[in-house]
Order: sequence, then structure tokens, then C-alpha cells
Amino acid sequence: MTSLRTTRVRRRRLGVATAAAGLLATLLTAGPAAAVPDPGDAPATPASVSSQQEAEARTAIRSGEIPGVDEVVHSDNITHVANVPLDALTGTNSDLAFQGKYAFSGNYDGFRIFDISNPKAPVSVAQVLCPGSQNDVSVSGDLLFLSTDSSRSDNSCRSTTQPATEKSSWEGMKIFDISDIRNPKYVAAVETACGSHTHTLVPERRNVYIYVSSYSPSAAFPDCRPPHDGISVIKVPRKAPEQAAIVNFPVLFPGEGPDGGGNPGAPTNPGVSKTTGCHDITVLPSKDLAAGACMGDGILFSIEDPEHPRVIDQVQDNVNFAFWHSATFNQKANKVIFTDELGGGGAATCNEKIGPHRGADGIYDIVGKGDRRKLVFRSYYKIDRHQADTENCVAHNGSLIPVKGKDIMVQSWYQGGVSVWDFTDSDNPKEIAYFERGPLATDKLTGGGTWSAYYYNGYIYSNDMRKGFDVLKLDDRRTDPAKRVRMHELNVQTQPDYFDDFDD
Repeated sequence: MTSLRTTRVRRRRLGVATAAAGLLATLLTAGPAAAVPDPGDAPATPASVSSQQEAEARTAIRSGEIPGVDEVVHSDNITHVANVPLDALTGTNSDLAFQGKYAFSGNYDGFRIFDISNPKAPVSVAQVLCPGSQNDVSVSGDLLFLSTDSSRSDNSCRSTTQPATEKSSWEGMKIFDISDIRNPKYVAAVETACGSHTHTLVPERRNVYIYVSSYSPSAAFPDCRPPHDGISVIKVPRKAPEQAAIVNFPVLFPGEGPDGGGNPGAPTNPGVSKTTGCHDITVLPSKDLAAGACMGDGILFSIEDPEHPRVIDQVQDNVNFAFWHSATFNQKANKVIFTDELGGGGAATCNEKIGPHRGADGIYDIVGKGDRRKLVFRSYYKIDRHQADTENCVAHNGSLIPVKGKDIMVQSWYQGGVSVWDFTDSDNPKEIAYFERGPLATDKLTGGGTWSAYYYNGYIYSNDMRKGFDVLKLDDRRTDPAKRVRMHELNVQTQPDYFDDFDD
């Protein structure tokens, strides 16, 4: 695997100091009373590190092998053009969506809307306080959708955390009207089994279908004990979103016994997550295809009938993959990138000890036609810029960069930063650009870094869990053709046909 590592030390000091853009923040409450951010939704308490690990981190900083604490570094084909820090919403930043000149930023405390008509100076136009992890966000027309995957006292935006065993506990999907972009209105909620960790839109002219991904981390949660093994399908009428309702719960891993048909995990497959549902699903509506990253399994399925998705193929990697986290198609729909979130996003896995194949991307070719299509493994991709043992780092959310004839994507790696990489040759992926910050601390493993990094209308937008909203500009002859592709809406888990749906 080739990368930019040979130029890393020389370029390390070229990092651009970030300038906070001006803020016009309006804190809104989407319920009858203000909500107080609940610490129960925050990430886990930082883990301590050994004195040897602390010393190694400090030595690596002094030697220039890794950036200094909070130092910004990048390859010379990326410019850091803006950063907007966290403001009224002080929780963890999560996913991103886009529509027109606006970016929508999920946060464990709610969501924030930015005017990005000038990407070099994003302006915050609204902040909605509505606590509930993860608050992954997507948009379609005048509707915004928000995932809740923590046990809440009710479905309002003033709810509080409570044990999942309480009969009144609520988890699921929330729906907002954003026709007035500066004053979003909460219009509906749909409770779903095991909550909504993430969700994926399948938009149609009159309705929006939502595939709700959820899974059971333990048998302690009464509404998602095995065999959960399915997804909730919600139908939302565009003109009457208050009528949103579950229309199906397809079981994607049918099988006999109490655990269904997914990966059994340990002790059969040590180190691999037991499949009790899906973490994330990406759909490619133009091809009637979807790819599911489902804990211990990767799946390919047909969505010709969006209410009744149908599995075509199912694969496992019991050697290197611990937790199948997310999926990305290439434009031709003959490849899928699956990510492995080794350590759940809270561990230091980008180091020599873990190696290049764990906590990485898996590149799979799609071979065959129709219902005989198969997922065939080709190679792994992982950033080879080793991170400190105090930095959580693993493969996370990314998107395609639309270049005809090439397979290029941008991707988040938590404190490993943002990586732009080319997988046109499935057997030989290579990094072509990067951006990252140094560790948040050298004496303890502190969770942070970029959650999602997506390409939209000429710029890369990154949601950093702690540092806020970043804007990057990529100038590289290999990706410059993408600047001609203009999108009017982007939910990355609903992949567009970039060259048919939008202007090129």
C-alpha cells in the first residue's frame, strides 16, 4: 500500500491554524420546555494509559512522529479553510447531511444548521436542543430525521435518560419540519424496537421510507433481545409526516434457534461481534441495491420493493473484522467498502501493535448478476500514519468523491483524522491526501476526532466530536473533476447517482 507517509515529517509543520468563523447561533427548543443536556448520553469516561504509553506518546511528539497536542497537520493538497467550534450544543458531534446551501450537524444534544453558501465562513443559523444519542441526522425536502438510541423518559425534546427496563422508556425516530430553516418544528415520532442507532432514507415522490438500524449490545434491553436480527421500515407521507408509521420489520438473518442466523460471535468466532441487527445501511436507489454493515456480517440486498428489502448475499470475516460498521458503494455498483469499527470507536487501534488489517476498511468486489451477485473480498485499507496510544482511531464514516472512471473516497478515522484514498485498483488502495490534529491528551485516552467526513459541492466537511465543524478544500488533479458535480441534497447513506441525478 502506498501512502503519503514518506512526506509526513517534512509537512508536519505546514498545518494551518484554524480561525473560528462568525457565529449567528439561535438556540431553539423543539418542545414545550427547555431540555438540559443529559450526561448519560455522553461517551464513556476516558481510559487511563500506562506510564510507558504516556512516555511513548510524549517522545513521539518531540520526535515529530505524531503531531503535538491539538496541532493541525495535513498533506500539501489540502487546505483547512474554516472551523466552527461547539456552541450551545456541547455534546458529542455525530453525523452530517446537506441540502442546498445548508449543512445539518448531528450532536448528542440535538442538531445544528449551518449556512455554507460561503464554505470559508460557515454561519450557524439554528441550534435545536433535543438530547438523545446518537442523533444521526438526514434530510429530504422539508423534512429532517433524527435517530434516538438511548433510553429516554418520553419522546419529547425535554426527555431525560432512564433505565431501559422502565416501561415508559422511549427510543426511535424523530421527525422535524424544516420548511422554515431557522425555526425547525418537531412534528412526529415513531418508536422502534431497540431504538435507532442509525437510519437510512429511501426517498420517493410522495413518501420517504426509513430503514432503521438497531442492535442489541446485551440481553439487558427488553425490546431488543436476540433474535432481533432485523430492521424497522418506516413510511413517512411527505404531506402528512404526523402519519409516519412502521410498515414492516424484515428479518435479515433468518435462522433457527434463539440467536437467529447471523454471526454467532464468541466463542465460535472469538473477537467477532455477535450479530443481533445492523449498525448501518447504505442504499443505492438508482441500482435498487443496499449494503448492510451488521455487527458480525456484511450483506448485499435488493430494495426493488422498498417495503420488503431482500438479502442477496451475506459474508463474514472472522479473522480481521470485529464489528461491521458502515458501507459505501462505488459509482458503478461493482464494489462495496465495509468498515470495521474495532474497539467501538473508543480505542487506540491505529498503531503498529494492531497492524494494517484490523480496524480497517474491507474492499469487496460485487461479481455476477441479479440474485446471483456475490461479495468477493479483495484487500484492506488502513491509514499507515500511526497514532498515539492516547488517540482513539479506527475506520469510520466517509463518502465517495465523484470522479468519473475513478473510485475515490474521503473518510473519517476519529483522531486519525481525515483520509482521502483511491481504491480504483481493488487490490492496491492508496492514500492521496490527509488532515488530522494531534492527540487531545498524552496522559489518558480521550475520545474525540472526526466522526464523519463527506464531500459536498467542492469541499470536504468534517464533524469533529470535540472541535466542531471543519471545512477542508482539496486541490488535486485526481479529484478536481469532482468540483463540476453540483448536488442539491446529500445524505451519504442514500448514495446518489452522481452523474445522472446531478449536473456534471
